[in-house]
Amino acid sequence: MPQTKAKKKSAPKSAPKTAPKPAAVQKVKKESVEETGFAEGDYIVYPMHGVGRVTGIQKQTILGNKTLCYILEIQSNKMKVVIPVNKAKETGIRAIIKKTDVKKVTNLLQKDEVDTEEDWKIRYQNNLNKIKSGSIYSVAEVCRNLYKRARDKELSLMEKRLYESAYNLITSEIAIAKGITQEEAGNLISDILS
Repeated sequence: MPQTKAKKKSAPKSAPKTAPKPAAVQKVKKESVEETGFAEGDYIVYPMHGVGRVTGIQKQTILGNKTLCYILEIQSNKMKVVIPVNKAKETGIRAIIKKTDVKKVTNLLQKDEVDTEEDWKIRYQNNLNKIKSGSIYSVAEVCRNLYKRARDKELSLMEKRLYESAYNLITSEIAIAKGITQEEAGNLISDILS
């Protein structure tokens, strides 16, 4: 009968004392504005969503690649958004206008209506595209044109919502730019439009 050697049981290896940090999210040292364009704490404008704040800059794993990302919190609804730094320009994220640029916006709001499109569906799409552009000047045009049109003719429900969106986008950005409350910015815009 052949002899079989009994296998020695190896002693269990001790478990690591600390769990490794997940690879998906890794806090990054404060990135410089030159490297990313925005710093933690900066206010930004995210098209269609409005004013937000950069709450962090982190490396996250996206499709297997570590990517530097902005972590944003949208002011109006506290929504969290993660945008890769290298895609920020593509998504339309931009800095808040300067206090000196507020006058350009208010001047634009005082001009006469320039949108003469009578078909509300085409007008709606044109205005939606302006809001999607993220330009406060285009958004101001939408706000002004729809406000003035509503004085003469009733707006469709979709256009009313578009007006409210444009109005809120403008007031939130002007409030940050001027260092005033959104209510004060709203009063300023309402006085100009009236």
